[in-house]
Amino acid sequence: MHTMTVAEVKAHFSKALELVQQGEDIVISFGKKREKIAVLVPFSHYERKPERRLGLLAGKASFSIKDDFKISDD
Repeated sequence: MHTMTVAEVKAHFSKALELVQQGEDIVISFGKKREKIAVLVPFSHYERKPERRLGLLAGKASFSIKDDFKISDD
């Protein structure tokens, strides 16, 4: 995963697209604090995976995720 500022992306857009074509994710940061604001990812990573079936439990089981559930990088 590469990190680039907005200015670097603007100046080297072709290079950024080459990295994305090679399968790299590019994080775009902005401002003095270099706050992460966006990610460029290969389209193949973006496409949604088919929904999984529950197999033997189809129609008998379900799940839900609470609204306050949080995922961290850990």
